[in-house]
Amino acid sequence: MSVWVEENSETAADGEGGVHVREPDPATMLAFRTTLEGRSDLMVLGPRTRATYLAPKELSRCVTVRLRPGRARAALGVPVTELVDRIVPLRELWGPAADRLAEEAAAAPGGEADLIETALLDRLAAAAPSDLSQAALLHAAADRLPFSRVPDVARDLGISERHLRTLFTSGVGVPPKRFARLDRVRGVLARATTGGWAALAADAGYYDQSHLTAEFRSVMGVSPAAFVAGELPAAITCSA
Repeated sequence: MSVWVEENSETAADGEGGVHVREPDPATMLAFRTTLEGRSDLMVLGPRTRATYLAPKELSRCVTVRLRPGRARAALGVPVTELVDRIVPLRELWGPAADRLAEEAAAAPGGEADLIETALLDRLAAAAPSDLSQAALLHAAADRLPFSRVPDVARDLGISERHLRTLFTSGVGVPPKRFARLDRVRGVLARATTGGWAALAADAGYYDQSHLTAEFRSVMGVSPAAFVAGELPAAITCSA
């Protein structure tokens, strides 16, 4: 499959005030949101290179569809570099088709994810063969990057390292090394506890605990220990 479906792209942390954490994520997502007043929208959430800490926003429903790495450019029709760290109305990319999809989703409570997934898969099916071939190559690269060096991945895929960087940056939104870095931090987030950082650093592919701490802080804004303890940056109001 080319997409994942998941509920709510904002995850709650244990900090004061019910802060919501938007984790760093190299994937591109579509989010269908309905407010308590009944207003609905469809937004594109581009790759996130840093965490953001948000004040709670009351929504009656939020459904997100997460595109597998490499599929976003073919599905959305723009270089993914244009979406990095941005939230963009889908209508800016798809025009009236996005408005029709939003209307259909609003009229189908519980079925929004299926409608969005179908629309994305239809877009992928209609993409040029060259775009689909590139998407498949990028997906293969993304699968290898967390475990291999960039030169080795390029060699395995039969292309130059420079060509891989160019394709990957345009099709995924971030260069291969940054993708691997974000993937490592996400792995730490998924397994973080109140201790055991040295062992976790080794398991996650860091040189040592100090390397983990420095990389985590640069992406999350706080150290791993502070994050786990709920000592988070001040929350901001989400504008989209």
